[in-house]
Amino acid sequence: MKTAKITLLLCLVTLVAFANVSSKEKQALIALHNATNGSTWATTWDLSDPVDSWYGVTVRDEKVVALNLEFNNLEGQLPEAIGDLIHLQEMNFFRNNISGAIPNSIGNLKALTKINIAFNKLSGELPTSLGELSSLKTLQLFMNTIEGSIPASIGQLSQLQTLELYSNNLTGSLPSTLGELYNLKELLVSSNKLTGKLPSTIGDLKNLKILSVFDNNLLGIVPSSVSNLTNLEELVLANNAFYGNLPSDLANLSNLKVLMLGNNGFKGELVGLEAKFPKLQQFDFVNTNERGTIATLDTED
Repeated sequence: MKTAKITLLLCLVTLVAFANVSSKEKQALIALHNATNGSTWATTWDLSDPVDSWYGVTVRDEKVVALNLEFNNLEGQLPEAIGDLIHLQEMNFFRNNISGAIPNSIGNLKALTKINIAFNKLSGELPTSLGELSSLKTLQLFMNTIEGSIPASIGQLSQLQTLELYSNNLTGSLPSTLGELYNLKELLVSSNKLTGKLPSTIGDLKNLKILSVFDNNLLGIVPSSVSNLTNLEELVLANNAFYGNLPSDLANLSNLKVLMLGNNGFKGELVGLEAKFPKLQQFDFVNTNERGTIATLDTED
């Protein structure tokens, strides 16, 4: 009987210990709960329950490794204390009402592989500390009101595969350091207020499949280095102020399925481009050239 009691006690101790996380991590979660009106969340937390029972919180080896609170009516600002969740690998706050700037302390979360705070009300500038997230593979911040320029430090995210910053209020030019994101597959910065030229370093992104800069104020000649992106499936340059001739080697992009060039100042006979891309499914080239006339149509290659 005594042995049975001891065994039961050990089991209970093990279960309680497994459910525990550090005090610092628990306090960070409570700070998040309080800063985003946790009492009005769609699914709330009972702070008296073990942390691993809280909705959207994944605990592994007594560490908080994931937060998935999408569609949960979070309203308020992310607290600086969120930077204390140092074991966090995934942060998903998609489709809430989070406002304010992303806290600089986010740079402490070195284990993060995915951030999704898209479809919120984020404002302010992107913190340069984002560049410290060396494990990050996915950064989705689209459909917010983020301002300022894209920090050059973003080029330090050597593992990044998806960068979605479209539909914000970003200004300034695209940093040349984007060319250092050698694992990048998707770059979407459409519907912002970006200016300047498309950096030639963009041609170093040999794994890129989607390049979308639609609806900005980008200008100049499209760099010839774009022709190096042989894995590219979508090239969306429409609604900018690009001008001049397209790179002569653009036909190297044999995997293109979408090519959108309209509402720019491109010269030349563009309709013949369609025949050069055997996989093309969407093609738009209607634009006004520098002389104010519609680009010439030509059925020849």
